[in-house]
Amino acid sequence: MKAIILTSSLRGTASHHIPYLLKEKNITVTMVVYSKGIILKKSNFFRRKVKKVLRIGLLGTLNGIRMRKWFDESILKYTTIENLEDVCKKNNIPFYATPSINDENTVALFKKSGADIGLSLENGYISKKVFSIPEYGMLNIHHEMLPEYQNAQGVIWQLYNGSSFTGYTIHKIDTGIDTGAILFRESVPINFEHSLADTVSHTMATLYNKSAQGLVKVLNDYDTFSHSDTPQDKSKSYTTPTIWQYIKIYMQFKKLQRKTA
Repeated sequence: MKAIILTSSLRGTASHHIPYLLKEKNITVTMVVYSKGIILKKSNFFRRKVKKVLRIGLLGTLNGIRMRKWFDESILKYTTIENLEDVCKKNNIPFYATPSINDENTVALFKKSGADIGLSLENGYISKKVFSIPEYGMLNIHHEMLPEYQNAQGVIWQLYNGSSFTGYTIHKIDTGIDTGAILFRESVPINFEHSLADTVSHTMATLYNKSAQGLVKVLNDYDTFSHSDTPQDKSKSYTTPTIWQYIKIYMQFKKLQRKTA
């Protein structure tokens, strides 16, 4: 199985997962494409941002910015993630940077790669003109359970709902966001630490390790997983919590933390 990886992070899921893929004799990473995230339609981008701020409030927005590091650099406390370009160079994987996920440079690189399947690892919306190029389309890893937690950041919304479990889902990409047919998913216990921040970061590191193993499993037996995929029902879509939702997340965290102590 020849795979092309598309990612919007230089130190994230892609650089973490590549070593797992390279250990498999039946999997070849033909190319890695890094999207720089240049905004092509600024008016649409800022319109969406304003709507989100109005929906979750200024305090929710500021708190969301504060929480971002829980899901990226703080994960490095619990697992090793190298720079993506260094990983590719070390393993002789062609590495290309493209202005944005859905521009014509990305399309051209996907066609050039000759890959059987595309892997989306930490991206926003991917257009059909990109995901339809590989013979088997594209897969996405969503670090939360689907269909229950579409578009949700990992861990925090499970805590909000009083759950001590989270998980990840490997699904096909379609024209929606986190709505494609499910190939594989796995429930994972939340790692409760002394703080909410460390709980999220430690659990996300665990999810990285688990989802890398799950991805290998799916790619090594893709025909079986693909033919037994499960279409998703329409479910609730999540976003950054409001400040009041965050307070509930924190209170639920303290309650569950005491139970698991």
